[in-house]
Amino acid sequence: MGKLIYAANTSLDGYLEDEDGSFGWSVPDEEVHAFWNEHERGIGTSLYGRRMYETMRVWEDDDWLAGEPAVVREYAGIWRDADKVVYSTTLEAVSTARTRIERRFDPEAVRRLKESSAADLSVGGAALGAEAFRHGLVDECVLLLHPVLVGGGKPALPRGVRLGLELLEERRFGNGAVYVRHAVRDAVRDGT
Repeated sequence: MGKLIYAANTSLDGYLEDEDGSFGWSVPDEEVHAFWNEHERGIGTSLYGRRMYETMRVWEDDDWLAGEPAVVREYAGIWRDADKVVYSTTLEAVSTARTRIERRFDPEAVRRLKESSAADLSVGGAALGAEAFRHGLVDECVLLLHPVLVGGGKPALPRGVRLGLELLEERRFGNGAVYVRHAVRDAVRDGT
């Protein structure tokens, strides 16, 4: 059975993007890119919302990769080797291999996918991640906290969801970013 892992780059104040939709402050250096490569190597299926898919599909194109460092080219291969499910009511077709569209997020279908998967799954994007958290599907939360405050924007974690977490692993990077990995334990009740 695979675990569903929510993984994201986030500002220290908890945002995936700033108020202008920019996430340029989270562009990884080689050390961080190598970390994400290793993380993604264990993912068999990635679940994306339309916007996250449109951001990630650049990894399918070889044209821009020729002059990039080896660690970046390696990520492209890792990304291409994973299956992808895109949840969208508006996307008419996908432009990448190993990718299918689902018109609605079905929590039971995701549970079945987890149960039948030999590898872990990832969920990317704030809105889709929030749905997965709300339905109790997320097993682990992996965040890379970047040493920047952006003051507002798209929250990395869903509002209105209370969960108990257990710290499994942490690591500090040379650029000041900090990795934390938590297991989702259970809903938090008031007074406990």
